[in-house]
Amino acid sequence: MPDQTSQPVNPATRLLNLVIALVNTSVSMTKQQIRTSVAGYADAPSPEAFERMFERDKDSLRDLGIPIVTVDAGGHSDDVGYRIDQDAYALPAVDLTPAEFGVLSLAAQFWQDKTLRTDISRALTKLRAAGAGEIANDAVAGLAPRVRAVGDAYGPLLDAIEALRAVSFTYRAASTGEVLTRTVEPWRIAARRGGWYLLGFDRERRAPRAYRLSRIEGRVRLLGRGGAFTIPEGVDVDALLGARAGSEHEARLAIGPERAEALRARGRSDGDGTGEGAGPRQDGRDVVHVAYTNAHTFADEIAGYGDAVVVLSPPELRDAVVRRLRAAARLGSAVHLRAGAAAGEPTPSPTDRSTDRDGTSTTTTEEQRG
Repeated sequence: MPDQTSQPVNPATRLLNLVIALVNTSVSMTKQQIRTSVAGYADAPSPEAFERMFERDKDSLRDLGIPIVTVDAGGHSDDVGYRIDQDAYALPAVDLTPAEFGVLSLAAQFWQDKTLRTDISRALTKLRAAGAGEIANDAVAGLAPRVRAVGDAYGPLLDAIEALRAVSFTYRAASTGEVLTRTVEPWRIAARRGGWYLLGFDRERRAPRAYRLSRIEGRVRLLGRGGAFTIPEGVDVDALLGARAGSEHEARLAIGPERAEALRARGRSDGDGTGEGAGPRQDGRDVVHVAYTNAHTFADEIAGYGDAVVVLSPPELRDAVVRRLRAAARLGSAVHLRAGAAAGEPTPSPTDRSTDRDGTSTTTTEEQRG
């Protein structure tokens, strides 16, 4: 029997309690059983009030697509029971294609904040167990988003945007390191090139500005009442963040056949003189030109493709990729050495440590060096 002196249960919680009860009942539950055992219905002050409450909740659940069925146990109204049709309520078996699972994996990688990482990891593990194969990772190689954790400022700023309230915060400028208090009418939050930005109207400067959330120090304070301003139509994110993107460069890449499709889609091919597409090199690779603005981020992406992509130019990008591949090779060698030592295998000589068993890492490095 629910505690009659406890605080009233809100309607959403009561609905959830009813669903849980009707899903787990062995046969069905009568109205009397629901009133005495499901939390929230004891709040009804009279049988008539309970009837109205239950009928309203039952209709609400059916409107949501939850199949509540009536079970007649013999014709007497007191014996009529209710349950949820398990066959109609249960979801079908999850059967994701590699591409669909790849998209979910990308979405999960986008949220790197530690508060969500555990739940995301568990969800992906369950999906893999349901049949999504590891081949899905190949379909989205190089597409992994690289956005840092949101930080404490995100929540208050999002609330301020929804309520149309101005905010005040302490901000450290990137160019000068100067720390000042900013008063801003927040318009929206955008993720761009590895970071989160607030776009809004700076009241002191009387002009639109963009602020990187990682440079906000301390607490974000909400000012005044809601509805204090209007967000302009069509806020141009590219215009506000364009100056922060840096100048654009172009990389010349040699890509293996049918590999790194994400890079191919963003680039243009070296013509073969006939205007009919890519001009193949002697090793069978296609030469593709891809624009980029951040060399570090782009090097991370290229290194993720391993031997599928070779950087031909510029030299500084090629060197950045080589450093990452060498670090990965050293890491792989260290793991192999630890595993071999645990198994009692002899320790390889220093010259052996720089080369994988099949020579892949060494070949890749030499190729990247040109």
